[in-house]
Amino acid sequence: MKILLVEDEPKVAAFLQKGLSEQTHAVDVAADGVLGLRQALSTSYDLIILDQLLPGLSGLEVCRQVRAHNPAVPILMLTALGETDDKIRGLDAGADDYLVKPFAFQELLARIRALARRRQDQPAQPQLRLADLTLDPVSKVVTRAGQPVQLTAREFALLHYLLRNQGRVVSRVDILEHVWETSFDTGSNVIDVYINFLRKKIDKDFTPKLIHTLVGMGYVAKVNE
Repeated sequence: MKILLVEDEPKVAAFLQKGLSEQTHAVDVAADGVLGLRQALSTSYDLIILDQLLPGLSGLEVCRQVRAHNPAVPILMLTALGETDDKIRGLDAGADDYLVKPFAFQELLARIRALARRRQDQPAQPQLRLADLTLDPVSKVVTRAGQPVQLTAREFALLHYLLRNQGRVVSRVDILEHVWETSFDTGSNVIDVYINFLRKKIDKDFTPKLIHTLVGMGYVAKVNE
């Protein structure tokens, strides 16, 4: 695999580059976020390993910008920040996996193999369409009236779920289980917040409106007749 490693700690970068090269991977190293973003956007990589705490430009911002330009490349985020909220921020920025420092090198290799399998084994999926809204599950590209719509990873997952169930009302519990894969307090307004994010991006400047709220029941993606 051709791998971009964005890591500002010289000893860690040298260790990982040596170990990955011994596994027959070709590894480019960038020591800060600005250089890492430049290399990620100018070169085609099979995997990006990205430290979260970087000088110049944070790993989260690098991840967001890379994901906006290349929805398909796997991104594995490394960080010393192991709190749940830190992991959520990384995944919401577009990372595919998250590894907390310090970690065993063999675990890193196992994560890399899993990401490679996930990419190779991903079955072809048809584009989802509703009116002039199009979502491509493989390339992670969303357009409305032919215009690209930039979504975070969580916004994309929510829209994907709504479109897969278009015309059917999905409850808050359904969304929590299928998009957040959790059963945290349903009194939280996180779903309302993300629905609002989606509406601003795909409905605000377009007609017809596609995301609808049924009070006390849930949400539905459909074209009102």
